[in-house]
Amino acid sequence: MAVTVLLELQVKEDQINTMLETMKAILPDTRAYDGCVGVDVVQNQDEPANIILIEKWESKAHYEKYLAWRTETGFIEKMGAVLSAPPSIRYFDPRDA
Repeated sequence: MAVTVLLELQVKEDQINTMLETMKAILPDTRAYDGCVGVDVVQNQDEPANIILIEKWESKAHYEKYLAWRTETGFIEKMGAVLSAPPSIRYFDPRDA
């Protein structure tokens, strides 16, 4: 079953542009990764350091495999240096309503 993943980031104020440029550079690989249906990046109008990735994956297992790959490459640790708080990852199932 498809899953929506919300990855919420609190970026250090002086690192916002760096984070956005990094996202532009890495998201083509994310979007091409097995199981990725799509990724959108949104930035909070009132708090620009708050950036959320709205991701659609074929399954939670696909996302977990992707996250493990990003961790193995060292990207997750590198990204941590520009964050002011740990990232929040939440998983949502679609519902008919």
